[in-house]
Amino acid sequence: MKQTIKFGTDGWRGVIARDFTFENVRYVALAAAKLAKRIEKGTDNIPSIVLGYDARFLSAEFAKEVAQVLAAQKVQVLLTDGIATTPQVSFATKKRKATFGIIITASHNPAEYNGFKLKGTFGGPSYPEQVQELEDILAKILDKQPTVKLADYRKAVKDKVIKEFDPRTTYFSHCARKLDLEAIRESGLRVLYDPMHGAGINTIKNFLPEANEIHGEWNPGFGNLDHPEPMGEYLSELKQQVREGGYDIGIATDGDADRVGLVDAQGNFVDSHRIFMLLLKYLVEDKKKKGAVAKTVSLTTMVEKYCEAKGLKLFQTPVGFKYIAKLMVEEKLLLGGEESGGLGTNLHIPERDGLFNALLVMEMMVKRGKSLSELCHELDEEFGVHRYRRRDVRVTEAIKKRVLEACQSAPTTIAGYKVVRHDNTDGYKFFFEHGWLLIRASGTEPLLRYYAESDNLEHVNELLDAGLAL
Repeated sequence: MKQTIKFGTDGWRGVIARDFTFENVRYVALAAAKLAKRIEKGTDNIPSIVLGYDARFLSAEFAKEVAQVLAAQKVQVLLTDGIATTPQVSFATKKRKATFGIIITASHNPAEYNGFKLKGTFGGPSYPEQVQELEDILAKILDKQPTVKLADYRKAVKDKVIKEFDPRTTYFSHCARKLDLEAIRESGLRVLYDPMHGAGINTIKNFLPEANEIHGEWNPGFGNLDHPEPMGEYLSELKQQVREGGYDIGIATDGDADRVGLVDAQGNFVDSHRIFMLLLKYLVEDKKKKGAVAKTVSLTTMVEKYCEAKGLKLFQTPVGFKYIAKLMVEEKLLLGGEESGGLGTNLHIPERDGLFNALLVMEMMVKRGKSLSELCHELDEEFGVHRYRRRDVRVTEAIKKRVLEACQSAPTTIAGYKVVRHDNTDGYKFFFEHGWLLIRASGTEPLLRYYAESDNLEHVNELLDAGLAL
């Protein structure tokens, strides 16, 4: 049977020991080595790759195997000396002017998954064109299934083909220059951080020494968490402890710490739609920053309203931060982001960074002298109430095909509401007078995702139920 390995919305992901095996990882690493040499061909640069790994099961071992494959192909490997977040790897890739970066991570996926992400030399997700180039190289390798050489690790380190390095120190210094950490520290804000047993463990105190942390132990099974995704339904313990512990804000980041979810002092979840709008308003109104804005098709319509009012150029992309990152580099974006909590600003690298964005929201709270709930209430007053939910449903290929075909037939009414227009940028998005419904297949898991936004949660749930019934 012909084998295929595909990079989805954000990298290649697979179930450990079934799809994500050492053999397959070696094949992908070999393709990465060939791509690095192709990129640097005709230049004076030695092909080099920054390589990091998260806190998942066998991530360190998979990373070491990748390093040995790259070293055997005469590619310089800059390997993190421990668990690293995706933003740290992306920053190091840019800082060290590497050909590109790799991080072994499956982000928010359940514990049985692992993955392989590519990072561009500019410090963000590799462009779709570069990912496609790697896939093309990989397809030829999989056809032949060659024996992949592994360099002797100790010898490669001794010969400095593999160099271990600390990705944290320069990253923290960079962030400290971009944020007013002193103002946040002096404000007395009480902060509770939930890294969800992911790569963000032991990072918050580098920014805020007085902050407290839950789920900060290394646990590749993610303990009592279903999976490390910073969305409301997975943050029950954070919400409870923030409310009962008298904290001003709760922060959660996903498995590789590039995405964020927030909790206000009353224990209410603040989704990425409102985080995006808070950051956009802060950058434009307080920091007086200029530039275009980009959002994926699944993000709130508040963005359109604000950009139109402020005369800001707006781009819309399919789901996947790799599309946003390309615009951040080419269009000098002020802010770009997606519904899942991944946001990037022009203050930082063209990459999602959960903790950086949470700290920027806290900076806004301090500068404006308002709580997180007060800032969110201001959004309701300015744009009208916007409420949102997403449901993920694990489906068979047959069911997925049936649902997507029903969407393709372009129904004129859903849940009794008239469809006023459609958007098929990524999946099927239906607009109504009071909101919208988006149905699309996940690019990282065998799921259908149902997204809805409206002026109250009752409408949101009606739209989601109708979408599930298609």
